[in-house]
Amino acid sequence: MRRRDWIAVMALTAAVLGGAAVSGCSQDGGQAQAGEENAAGGSQNAAGEAGQDLLAQIQEKGSVTIAMEGTWAPWTYHDEDDQLVGYDVEVGQRIAEGLGVEAEFVEGEWDGLLAGLDAGRYDMMINGVDITEERQNAYDFSDPYAYNRMAVIVRGDNQDIQSMEDLEGKHTANTISSTYAETAEAYGAEVTGVDDLNQTFELLLSGRIDATLNSEVTYYDYMKAHPDADIKIAVLADDASEVGIPFRKGEETASLREAVNGILDEMRESGELSQLSEKYFGTDISSASAN
Repeated sequence: MRRRDWIAVMALTAAVLGGAAVSGCSQDGGQAQAGEENAAGGSQNAAGEAGQDLLAQIQEKGSVTIAMEGTWAPWTYHDEDDQLVGYDVEVGQRIAEGLGVEAEFVEGEWDGLLAGLDAGRYDMMINGVDITEERQNAYDFSDPYAYNRMAVIVRGDNQDIQSMEDLEGKHTANTISSTYAETAEAYGAEVTGVDDLNQTFELLLSGRIDATLNSEVTYYDYMKAHPDADIKIAVLADDASEVGIPFRKGEETASLREAVNGILDEMRESGELSQLSEKYFGTDISSASAN
């Protein structure tokens, strides 16, 4: 079945399902975090209302709301003209096109994006999110669309960190609740919370932290823009983590996840994901074997 026909079938199925209420996950845990944005986000708390099918709502309103940081090159960032660009931006635009709607990007800090996803202000989050067991307990994920190796990045003169075990007692920096922060803490590091990648490297270069954990490709992208930066990779993970798109848990997101997986499959089979990988990372991160 061709993509357009398949999406049309999915839309019809979603519309039928949208007429009936199905049970959704409780929103109680997100109310405190979401309170300050109620005025702006009230009409967007769509998927939580009556547990309606999310794909049907997206088709009806003609747009899909996609959350991302906008500060994490080359995944999602602003170019010299202050335009939002990046690997995840183009993936999001392509998903919206496949759904037959417009992409509406909303930028914010990591924790706020997850809280907004929980509260129903965003339809999905596309932001290089690693699929972990803990996150799978809280969210339903798309199939992986990228594979990402973790790097421990230090200053050029640092000889103290040669392995993950050497992080014990050291000071690192990352966005709180990110996979990298959780990994650093698991190895005994004291993690300083930051807002974005630039702040992380400022702390590292100034000597206020010993290391930071981030993706290998992010390091290479930073060095491309800052070739004189005195930093290096001290440790590189052997295995790549899987990157996916998180959705709220519940039957109301099932048809949307299925539609997104179909679009990602087409992008993978056509080579489009590989092309986007080469464009933004200089290497193919679209499959585990390529990475």
